[in-house]
Amino acid sequence: MPDHLHAIWTLPSDDGDYSVRWNMLKGRFSRAIDPGERISKSRRKRRERGIWQRRLWAHLIENQDDYNRHVDYIHWNPVKHGHVKNVSDWPYSSFHRYVRQGIYEKNWGNNEIPEIKSIG
Repeated sequence: MPDHLHAIWTLPSDDGDYSVRWNMLKGRFSRAIDPGERISKSRRKRRERGIWQRRLWAHLIENQDDYNRHVDYIHWNPVKHGHVKNVSDWPYSSFHRYVRQGIYEKNWGNNEIPEIKSIG
């Protein structure tokens, strides 16, 4: 997404520290792009870039239904935010891999809003 991202990770069984991983990902990405965004004094003081939210939302997947609900939510998100008309129109989505694997039909969500129970 242009202004946020979603991820489902499987972490090692002996290490559930997703926060460190997000910090590493954000730091590596930030160092790889030219600075140019507006950075507030507060962010500058903390040596933060202006491209990332400070907070993140994390959820431990409880079972297969919970996983399916979150994957549906992620795939529907570009439509929800008005970036595309159909899920399959968003080129940066794992949806296309899921279609190739036979998990989704290519036209999933095209004719009606999929029923996705509330996430969050």
